[in-house]
Amino acid sequence: MADKIIRVNMSTKEISVKDLEERFTHLGGRGLTSQIVYEEVRPTCNPLGEENKLIFSPGLLTGTMAPSSGRLSIGGKSPLTKGIKESNAGGIAGQKMANLGIRAIVVEGLPMEVDLQVLIVNDEGVKLQHSPELKGKGCYETTDILRQQYGDKAAVCCIGPAGEMLMTSAGIATSDTEGNASRFAARGGLGAVMGSKGLKAIVIETSKKRSAKIHDEESFKKAAKKFTAMLQNHPVTGEGLTKYGTNILMNIINEAGGLPTKNFATGRFEHADPIGGETLAKIAEERGGSATHRCMPGCVIGCSNEYPLPSGKTISPIEYETAWAFGAHCEVSSLDDIGELNWLSNDLGLDTIETGGTLGVLMEAGIIPWGDGKKALEALEEVGKGSPLGRIIGQGSVFAGQAFGITRIAAVKGQHMPAYDPRGIKGIGVTYATTPMGADHTAGYCITANILKVGGIVDPLKREGQLDLSRNLQIASTLIDSTGFCLFVAFAILDNEDAMPTIVEMLNTRFGWSLSVEDALALGKRTLKVERDFNVQAGFTKEHDRLPEFLMKEKLAPHDIHFDIGEEELDAFYNF
Repeated sequence: MADKIIRVNMSTKEISVKDLEERFTHLGGRGLTSQIVYEEVRPTCNPLGEENKLIFSPGLLTGTMAPSSGRLSIGGKSPLTKGIKESNAGGIAGQKMANLGIRAIVVEGLPMEVDLQVLIVNDEGVKLQHSPELKGKGCYETTDILRQQYGDKAAVCCIGPAGEMLMTSAGIATSDTEGNASRFAARGGLGAVMGSKGLKAIVIETSKKRSAKIHDEESFKKAAKKFTAMLQNHPVTGEGLTKYGTNILMNIINEAGGLPTKNFATGRFEHADPIGGETLAKIAEERGGSATHRCMPGCVIGCSNEYPLPSGKTISPIEYETAWAFGAHCEVSSLDDIGELNWLSNDLGLDTIETGGTLGVLMEAGIIPWGDGKKALEALEEVGKGSPLGRIIGQGSVFAGQAFGITRIAAVKGQHMPAYDPRGIKGIGVTYATTPMGADHTAGYCITANILKVGGIVDPLKREGQLDLSRNLQIASTLIDSTGFCLFVAFAILDNEDAMPTIVEMLNTRFGWSLSVEDALALGKRTLKVERDFNVQAGFTKEHDRLPEFLMKEKLAPHDIHFDIGEEELDAFYNF
């Protein structure tokens, strides 16, 4: 039986379920979301208007026994960057979709009047449910209500008040293996696109488990077990991340002098250790939480965490990017303050990277004192109220800078940079500049060779080798995002020459294909160029592939260097 594409028209409330079109056969996850956006969305359209579409797609290997392969991609035109966007998340929604044989859900149109709907997808079919009672509710409560109504094993993808108010920092929450709204497709404002369409949530439930059809089950199982062993035997995915989670990076990046501190003023934070992974693990376990947590079925890494707060709430998780955004970037040195900011951001349905970046801009403007986590929380509470200050915060760092006269904003294509200073880690600077997604570390995670010495060594402080490093990682990452694998499988891929052939073997035995490694990487290249072409048609030029001017002029302590990879090099990125 062919996989299905579900189309939901929010203007007419019509729903269609059709077989996957042949031209989409080799596409899933990011590859499919970006291709549909490219073919069906006018590049110059209003991202919050009728012509934009919101696409949900599990990866090609999601729903199988392939390890750590349950990611869900969500795509559309971003109201934050004004370009193409794919954001992905863990949780159980991707696997539920794959178990139902759904390759994509495409949400189209715009409601004729103010409306709030929930899309129900289950073994019986697909329907829209008018749900005005959910208006204004946070992601945690929304998820709890819907799981009570449709079963505690149901997957929920939802937006919070930020998405309903069409704030361009709004993300989409997805429920984890325990049913908590803890996983986020956060970046690029796709929660606002969902809100513009009057869609509060999608509920997905099925009694089917790992029901994805496998062409050659025995060979697939053999390849999946082989790849699982590669992940478990790698020092990063089998040891570091499994013990301390992503926040183990706090002290590593700080020691490397690449931790953006006080709105990218310096590369080291004197209070990095109190907010780092080792401290987080100790406190979490003392309070009855957990230093590790598996965000999706089949995860063999467990890089997340469950951190109990003194207020009685449990935040799951405090990831490295979030600990940095609310911590070092804002000079906040209390994990509990960071946890409260994280919890509220998640409940409001906000991207924590963009929101932490924005709070840093407000501190730069003198609206909030540097290092004051309590005042930062008070400011963030304004988002839920929809006050003028709250709406400014919800629109992201560039908008906040314009509102308060701050020009020193660490953003590319309108999206705030994550937790790595491109002056001290130059490979990631190339990624920030050139990816179609806006400043995004996951698009080409150069921390591998720049800092962790995975897949070779490229000196983070020198220009040499950075363009090729970022290009190769962006191509591979695009493929990984299309398979449904967690990005962290890249560590094993880079250090094991059998890893990529094993992934291709899983694709071939899953679908009956005969792809080579080169064929698979060509799919990644094609998707990357499709995304690039969409942005060009949307009006992007080479000037959009630039880092903020201050990073080329201000030298970063402790290295006393600036970002010096030239425009000609950046312009040559897509010569492949």
